[in-house]
Order: sequence, then structure tokens, then C-alpha cells
Amino acid sequence: MYLHLTLHSLSLKIASSRGTTVIEPHSWGQQSGEEEVEKMPLHSEDIRPEMKEDIHDPSYQDEEGPPPKLEYVWRNIILMALLHLGALYGITLVPSCKVYTWLLGIFYNIVAALGITAGAHRLWSHRTYKARLPLRLFLIMANTMAFQNDVYEWARDHRVHHKFTETHADPHNSRRGFFFSHVGWLLVRKHPAVKEKGGKLDMSDLKAEKLVMFQRRYYKPAVLLIGIILPTLVPWYFWGETFQHSLYIATFLRYTIVLNFTWLVNSAAHLYGYRPYDRNIGARENALVSMATLGEGFHNYHHAFPYDYSVSEYRWHINFTTFFIDCMAALGLAYDRKRVSKAAVLARIKRTGDGSHKSG
Repeated sequence: MYLHLTLHSLSLKIASSRGTTVIEPHSWGQQSGEEEVEKMPLHSEDIRPEMKEDIHDPSYQDEEGPPPKLEYVWRNIILMALLHLGALYGITLVPSCKVYTWLLGIFYNIVAALGITAGAHRLWSHRTYKARLPLRLFLIMANTMAFQNDVYEWARDHRVHHKFTETHADPHNSRRGFFFSHVGWLLVRKHPAVKEKGGKLDMSDLKAEKLVMFQRRYYKPAVLLIGIILPTLVPWYFWGETFQHSLYIATFLRYTIVLNFTWLVNSAAHLYGYRPYDRNIGARENALVSMATLGEGFHNYHHAFPYDYSVSEYRWHINFTTFFIDCMAALGLAYDRKRVSKAAVLARIKRTGDGSHKSG
């Protein structure tokens, strides 16, 4: 009976208003001493009973001994080198390209970025909100435009990253340096721990989603059409851009930019910035990364509260993706947006923050 009452006292109060679910914390101090509070999680995950696989597992530790020898994936190394060389050449062509070409590149990358941020990340990896079919169709197409692995594989790697962050089971472990966490992890074979832990994750929610599995089944031809052929032919056909400018600017340079902006979340946002919410994790707040990624640089907050659809305490501040989701909610296409309450955030700041938060 006592155990039941204790567990009940740790439960969350969930209030719903305007399609947003808000998490309210209980006062820990009334139940236990300061030392006990440090060891306790801030709150349970009743707000998302169907989603647990992206919650950090502090019990996991790397095995002792030297890491396995790196196995280079030469196909990826060669392709990535050629892509970046093509992008560098594309930069030299920018002054002589038509204005519509670089406007198309900007528009294409904004849409593609939303396919990652609002789609693969916030919707499918973390289940922070729900989307109706028209929005899911848009996001799956936008995600294909981004050409950063299909949603299923992206979400699996991202959930492993959260659950085993900064261990060998983390696909882009930032403790292995900037280059590795930025792009190097794509140029070598995955660490055995990544494969082991990734294979044990419960991915049944995505396996049951027909749209996600349809994209996975036809990903390569879809990427070839939407990610390469379309942005190359549109400028050439519709406004008379040269094929050379279309290929190297609208395709190679554009794609290289969206890739590197996304990778900054894995590298720069884990190495540079403040940790106002949890000083015990490597993820940091980085405003420049947020500007480049439509709001994904509030990374210390995101790792502290991965179930918040805004991935930030500040909603629309340097966060176009949250603005986009809220617009979709206003249209009735997004709903059940999960949101951490101000009280829960302040409690976390007081308990584990590094003192850099303005409230301190």
C-alpha cells in the first residue's frame, strides 16, 4: 500500500488545452531529502505511455578495453568527397547563376529540413505530436527530399543516440571528437554496440505505420527522383538555367548545405554551448545551430525533455519548426502536441542545471 501511494505521488498531472498536453511536476522536496532528489528522475513518462525508447539509460556503461579498429567504408568516403568537391565548384558558379536557381535551392532546403525536423525527428523519432494524413504525406516527401536515410533508419539511429548518448552505442558519439560526430560516423562501420542496442529497440510503432514502411521500401528510386533529378531539371527546363549550374548549385551545393547543417546538431550542439537544464549530459544550447537547423540547436533542453514537441523552452524563438507545427495545428493537421510545463522546467534547472539559465 505504501509503495502504491509513493508511486502515485510521483505521477504526473496532465492538463490539455488547445491540443497541447502539459506536464506538471510534483514537489520532490516534500517527499525526500536533497541527496535522494538528485538520484530520482524528474518525472515519469506517463505522458507518452507508448514511447520509451528515446529515454536516456544511465545504467549503460561502455565495456572496458580498447575500442574496435575502425573499418573504413570507402564507397561512402569517395561519394562524400565527390559531393563536397562538387559543392565547392558550385560555390564558384553562384555569381553567374540565375536568381531563380538559388531561390529554388533555398526553398527546397527549407522544405527538406522540415522533413527532418518536424518529420523524422519530432514526429516519428520522439512522437511529440500527432499528424493527420495530409501532413504526414507532406513530411514523408520532404524527408525524402532531404536524402538523409529513410525515416525508419533515421529514427532508429536517433533513438539509440538518445538512449545511450555519448557511449559507444551512440552512432555519432561526440566524445570521439568533432569530425567523427559531424560526418566521420558515416564513413566507418558502426560500432558493434550501436548495432546491438539498435537491434533491441522497440520499433513496432514505425513498423506499423504503412507510410513510413512504404517510403523505406521505395526509398532509393524516390530519392533519385525527388532529391537529384527534380532539382537538377527544374531550373534547366523552366527558366533556361545551364545544366552545369543546375547540377552543381541546385543539387550538389544545396544538398551539401542541408547535410552539414543537420550534422551540426550532432557535433557543435554537443560540444559548444551552455547546459542550463542538465550539466551531466554533453548536449548543449547553441543558438547558431538553431538558426541553421530551423530550431534544433536547443539541444540541452531537448535531451533533458525529448518528449517536448518544441524541443525548446521558448517556443517560436529561433525555432521555425515549432512555428510550422503550430500553424499545422491551427489548420487541424497537427494535434496532441506534448509540452513540458514551466514548473517542470524550473525544477530541472534548479536540480541539475549549470547555473547559466537566466532564471538563476
